[in-house]
Parts: sequence; structure tokens; C-alpha cells
Amino acid sequence: MRTETLSPDRRRRLIDALRRGAVPETGLGQLAVGLTRFETAVDAELATAATGSAVFKAVRGEYGSGKTFFTRWLAERARAQNFAVAEVQVSENETPLHRLETVYRRLTERLATASCPPSAFRHIVDAWFYALEEDALAAGAHDDTLQEATDSLLATRLTGVSRAAPAFAAALRGYRAAQEAGDDATAEGLIAWLGGQPHVAAAARRSAGVRGDLDHFGALGFLQGLLTVLRDCGHPGLLLVLDETETLQRIRSDARDKALNALRQLIDEVHAGRFPGLYLLITGTPAFYDGPQGIQRLAPLAQRLATDFTTDAKFDNPRAVQLRLPGFSIEALTELGARVRDIYAADSSADADRIHATVNDAYVVDLARAVTGSLGGKTGIAPRLFLKKLVSDVLDRVDQFEDFDPRAHYILTLTRAELTEVERNAATEKLDNADDIPLEL
Repeated sequence: MRTETLSPDRRRRLIDALRRGAVPETGLGQLAVGLTRFETAVDAELATAATGSAVFKAVRGEYGSGKTFFTRWLAERARAQNFAVAEVQVSENETPLHRLETVYRRLTERLATASCPPSAFRHIVDAWFYALEEDALAAGAHDDTLQEATDSLLATRLTGVSRAAPAFAAALRGYRAAQEAGDDATAEGLIAWLGGQPHVAAAARRSAGVRGDLDHFGALGFLQGLLTVLRDCGHPGLLLVLDETETLQRIRSDARDKALNALRQLIDEVHAGRFPGLYLLITGTPAFYDGPQGIQRLAPLAQRLATDFTTDAKFDNPRAVQLRLPGFSIEALTELGARVRDIYAADSSADADRIHATVNDAYVVDLARAVTGSLGGKTGIAPRLFLKKLVSDVLDRVDQFEDFDPRAHYILTLTRAELTEVERNAATEKLDNADDIPLEL
């Protein structure tokens, strides 16, 4: 296992996330057990998006199967190619899918790049104007004609977008003018309006000649504008993840049908080439893709996402519109645990050799089997809890106490409070009593 590709700070952040039972934001390539089969296909799709095409992909997996890990692993690969990325959680109240203006707003709030964390939206817009000025100067503009030359370039770059969303271009011009005039309040209002935020002061909107708030159809035009801005300031594309689309199954039927139709519309727009540089990824459970309350309710959508999963999973096509995440085996779980141990040992205050000797491969196997057994043998949902226990209950203690031996001093225990709903449903012990689950050695 090679850990030198991760800086000490990134290793610490990765371990801290696992200690909390969360999916890390960085270093996921080091933990990507079982995802090698997808690398060639997704890298080719990112390359396709980078050349000005658009890509749509759907990921399916049961709760706890690693959908969030997969999307963040893909996001890390995208950022390495200088893509901007945004992960949006679909929900009935916060981000209803049938209101694309809300989806766009969440996108700009979660927008990130390799060098800028969320929200990178204003940073990207400012970088775009700087790039325009540099291009204008390179074309022969002087200080006294720079603003006029930049405005001309802006109009040229946004010609296509202006036809679909003239307000986007108008607000960009107004934002730049407000900055040039030192009017911070107006600039703040217009950048918020460009990001889809509602209730922007009317005075700020009037200064740019725009009205009202962003609506469902206007959001598609704004997305085009954002892709143009990203491309011109050096980002070849945008990876947009719509996570947990299976929540659509639990909302009112009328809202569900509107959301499914909005998803169908968005997929069609991607395939029609309206969003050059966009890589759109959705995640959902098998029930969402195959069940009566999911995409099967809308025949055109079901047709677009239809994928054959009747063959052995090892023959799944990574280039297909849907990807099926592979289930974890004890062997894969053990490999993952060994990788985490090695990353932990690289920055341990204790002797790395002692950590490897105390938490050896045989112990990692035993712990993996014990955690899986406590969850009814469902290996697929075990990784989160297994890694949390490995880091916080075992490795941290070995690191801090020289005489700690997990075989002698540690018994795996689970309590209802620390489990997700899926893990609680799978657990075979009476967790209400917080019974000890012995580690079988």
C-alpha cells in the first residue's frame, strides 16, 4: 500500500472522517477497493465531457453499498482533471427535483474546485472576468480601452447563452459594473442572484436590468451560462451529482411525477448537447430504478435508463448508462481495513512496526468478520461501521497506550445510537440493551 501520494494533512483528514463514521472528502483513491473496474470507463467519460460533450450516468446500490463513496471518489478524479464539482442531496423539502431553480441554487452553494472549497461560485466568476481582461490585453487592448474590450469579449462568449438566458449575461455585466464602481452592496446582490438565491434586493436587480427570481426553466439557461464561465476560466467541465434520488419514492404522487419528468427533461437536454462540459450523475437504490414508485412510473425515463443486469455482476458493462456497485466481500473488507491501518501508521505517534504487529492482517480479518456478523452477515453495509471501530476503538488505543492489546482488552460492542437505520435493521442482537457482541478469535 502506497501512502506517499497523500500529504500528512490529507491523511489526517481522511482518518478523522473514518473515526467519525463519515465518508472522507479526500484521499479516496487510497480506499477504492473494488472500483478499479470502473476507472477506465469513467476517465474516458470525463475526457468526453472535457472536450465539450456531455455525459449522463446513473449509479445503483442498496443503502450502505457505497454510493456516496463512489460519487466522492469520482469527484476526486474529476478535480484532478481540473473539473468543478458539486454534490446535491435531493430531498422533498430542501431540494425538490421538480424545482430545477432550487437544484441550481444548491449547485452553486456546493460548487468546489481543486483549489477552492464550497462555495467557489463567486471565486469562479471573478476568475472568469480576470481571464477576459487577460485575453483583451493579449488582443491589444490598453488600460483606457480595457473595460470596453472586456465587455465586447463578454458579449461574444455569452452569445449562445444570451439567447436562452439573457438575464444571466445581463447580471454578469451588472456585477462587473458594480465592482468597477466600488458598489459592494449591488455586487453582492447580483452575485447572489446569479447563484439562484431568492429575495435579492430590487435595487440591485434594477441596476442590471433584470427582474424577479430564477424559475424552473431559467435554471437550465443559467446552467449553460455557468458551464461557459467555467470553461473560459480553465475548468473543462462540471461534475454534478444528484444524490439520493430514491427519496422521490416517498413524496406525494403529483410531486413525484413532476420530479421524474424534470429528470427526463434534464437527461434529454444532456443528450441533445445543450450542456457542453457537464457530467451529470444520479444515485439511487435498485427499488428506485426497478420499482413501481420510481422511474418505472414514467415509461420514457425508464427506457432511457434501461440496463441489463441479468448476467453475472462480473460482466457488468462500465460504459452502460447504469452502474451496479459491487457488493463487499470479507476479502475486500479486509483489504480496505489493511489500507486504513497502513495510512494510520504513517502518521502515528507510536512505532509503526508496533501498530502493524498489534493490528496485523489476521486481526483485521477477525474484526471484519465480527462486525459483519453483528449486522446479520450483510457485508455490503459493514464498511462504515467496520472502519469506525477499527480507527476509533482499536488503532487510536494502540497508538496511545503501549500495553493495549485489542485481542486481550477489546470486545466489539454496538449500541443503537451509533447505527444508521439500515444497520439497525440488519443487526442480529438486541441493541436496545447495548449487549456486548464478542469478537470471535
